[in-house]
Amino acid sequence: MRDGRLRRAERRVVVEGPHLVAAALAAGLKPIAILGTEAALAKPEVASLVRQSKLTPVVLSPAVFRAIADAETPPGIAAELPLPDVQRPGPSVFLEGVQDAGNVGAIIRSAAAFGAGALIVDRQCADPWSPKVLRAGMGGHFAIGIRQVDDLGAAIAAFGGRIICTVVHGGRPLRAADLSGRVAWAFGAEGAGLSAGILSGASERVTIPMAGGESLNVAAAAAICLYEAFSRPGGGS
Repeated sequence: MRDGRLRRAERRVVVEGPHLVAAALAAGLKPIAILGTEAALAKPEVASLVRQSKLTPVVLSPAVFRAIADAETPPGIAAELPLPDVQRPGPSVFLEGVQDAGNVGAIIRSAAAFGAGALIVDRQCADPWSPKVLRAGMGGHFAIGIRQVDDLGAAIAAFGGRIICTVVHGGRPLRAADLSGRVAWAFGAEGAGLSAGILSGASERVTIPMAGGESLNVAAAAAICLYEAFSRPGGGS
């Protein structure tokens, strides 16, 4: 299911590979279908996943599986899943215009690892449920709530807590920032950064101090900020 509009309309997604299938099952998702090649289904690791799913797998030829798979080297196993509706406490993360699928996936992975509850992206971001983002997320998709919205500004305004915006220069040093209470992080695309409209609603602007060189990749910056909040007393609650 490569078409993002179809995924949203049908509320379904296809994940590829034993790791993502295992992560979905561990999160309690019930697959709609398990697809695999005969060779992959014969592997003990994959056979165990099929037993956990309690489904009879649909056996495909390698050629047919390659036709539906997105990965350059198809893993031979996939699952069709309902899009999860995860409710989890913790900071929220807003992304504006982050178009690189690897960055969006890496941010989802960090958000899941460091206790974020939700990730909200605008329509200019890479589709969070696309195959490339799913691979980069490494299962983080099943641990946090994920939404893609038409109006990010409205979603931020409806949040009701404090919005921490990251800026390359001129913000309060991250270590000195007040990260207490109900907070959300906002990260923008590399180069452009956050728009003036989003920045105008910031409760605080923070900057990650660096020794020099180019600004950080947005996924690296997000990981540092989320870890900083997580590592403070009460940050993992």
